[in-house]
Amino acid sequence: MANVKEEYDVLVVGAGHAGCEAALACARLGLETIMFTVSVESIAMMPCNPNIGGSSKGHLVREVDALGGEMGKNIDKTFIQSKMLNKSKGPAVHSLRAQADKQDYSREMRITLENTEHLTIRQAEVSELMVKDNVITGAKTFSGAEYHTKAVILCTGTYLKARCIYGDVSNPTGPNGLQAANHLTDSLKSLGIEMYRFKTGTPARVDKRSIDFSKMEEQLGDEVIVPFSFSTNPDDIQKEQVSCWLTYTNERTHQIIKDNLDRSPLYSGMIEGTGPRYCPSIEDKVVRFADKNRHQVFIEPEGNYTNEMYLGGMSSSLPEDVQYEMYRTVPGLENVKIVRNAYAIEYDCINPRQLKPTLEFKNIKGLFSGGQFNGSSGYEEAAAQGLIAGINASMEILGREQIILDRSQAYIGVLIDDLVTKENHEPYRMMTSRAEYRLILRQDNADLRLSKIGYEVGLVPEDVYKKVELKERLINEEIERLEKITVGAGKEISLFLEKNGSTPLKTGSNLAELIKRPELDYEKLGEFDEKRPQIPKDVIEQININLKYEGYIKRQLKQVEQYKKLENKKLSENFDYSQITGLRNEAKQKLNMYKPLSIGQASRISGVSPADISVLLIYLEQQRRK
Repeated sequence: MANVKEEYDVLVVGAGHAGCEAALACARLGLETIMFTVSVESIAMMPCNPNIGGSSKGHLVREVDALGGEMGKNIDKTFIQSKMLNKSKGPAVHSLRAQADKQDYSREMRITLENTEHLTIRQAEVSELMVKDNVITGAKTFSGAEYHTKAVILCTGTYLKARCIYGDVSNPTGPNGLQAANHLTDSLKSLGIEMYRFKTGTPARVDKRSIDFSKMEEQLGDEVIVPFSFSTNPDDIQKEQVSCWLTYTNERTHQIIKDNLDRSPLYSGMIEGTGPRYCPSIEDKVVRFADKNRHQVFIEPEGNYTNEMYLGGMSSSLPEDVQYEMYRTVPGLENVKIVRNAYAIEYDCINPRQLKPTLEFKNIKGLFSGGQFNGSSGYEEAAAQGLIAGINASMEILGREQIILDRSQAYIGVLIDDLVTKENHEPYRMMTSRAEYRLILRQDNADLRLSKIGYEVGLVPEDVYKKVELKERLINEEIERLEKITVGAGKEISLFLEKNGSTPLKTGSNLAELIKRPELDYEKLGEFDEKRPQIPKDVIEQININLKYEGYIKRQLKQVEQYKKLENKKLSENFDYSQITGLRNEAKQKLNMYKPLSIGQASRISGVSPADISVLLIYLEQQRRK
């Protein structure tokens, strides 16, 4: 066996979306970082859907960008269509989604990684972790080489003991037929790490030339493209976009699926892993939503220079012959030719309740993890966790304070808190409904919320942060100015209000009050504001939102105050809850298992009741008085 021995500050296992963000964060903070991948060609690969963002996921990408991550910048370079979703609803649920050129996305990220100082890319399979006295010391590759390090970040995605399945075909490979990582799981188990077996899936890729688009609804991108990254100049990315298409399954499709359920590995018992509830296969949809006679199918291009098209919404693990039969019942796909079969993929991941909110393992110092390895799903969730794991591994090595984003600060905070405190028996997917404070955690204000943290960590350059500070100052100053400009109840304003479908004024008002009306906004009221300064569009957007939703925002900020009180009541990681009389046995067991860092975190643990929280609060008060 090889006797190669090398030393690095940080070792990252995996080069998917989590691994890329983790490695870049560590290297950009000056730490010598090595990133391992089973295939250099798989760096930042998109093995499933060809897009970044979407409902709630767009929020995560914006937050990653505000903290100094790369995903937003990379999709801005490589998108082929861009769309702001949910525009008919309030700003809290607006979410940006961009179709990517998959090859370009991977290529651009690889260029970034390969040209980042302090970062080494290594194609090899990590097979064993080296731990001494519950502290990580390094890792070994399958070839026997040893890499000594101060921190390891596990971002293995769906590669650990991976198996791709459709019908009775089972291939021991990772996604897209790439080599699986078959040896690390045993090392993790020997360290006492609890493992899960999860499953996800992907639809077929088909030949564009075999599709009849005349039977489908064309889905165009936005006329004015909004970038993901706050540092991207919008003028630089206005370009011609590629169309997507919408069609639907029907009762014939559903009947074929029902007739062949016994041949689906999902139902035959061949698949052991638990699949994602919120991104189900077409078999699952037909069974679970039996009352629906059709489901949406989005036809999405995989890139500019390929005829491969992705059949979004028709993920499946049915046999090959059934796939052909069911796809060809869908309008526009009657003569479709499959390029790559749909398949399910099973893989090993961890029970994330073994992690601290910093994404460090509770029982092994210096071992961090992120992405699908933590039991989540999605590129965006992975990137967010990878970035936080990279930051916190770096902070630990540099002797600086680690960061924990709470639920009132970011969707990333909600994501990680849910993973480490809740019982997730299926791949976790981010949704806007999971965020209690979503009105203040909007995708449009991620820079205002998080850039300061990114700057203090060292990932956001000073000139970028100064622009965010200026933006915040302009917003506040302009709202203050608008509150001082009064408009009388004269003829001119009455005609203007009538023309815009707004109620006439009976007494004078200020411009800020008028902007709060749904049918009016900052731009429309310009004719009554002679001294209006020239301010950027993103500042105007924030003024409109802050004024129109002022009452709701104030109410939510009060809720956050209450939440913070519980979060600020700290609990010791070393405390034995079996000592507290009055706690129910289930609560003692769960609290000793999770070791929450605060009363707030304790209150979100399944099995800990409000009565248990009251007992804890009384106990803390008694201890304080001693």
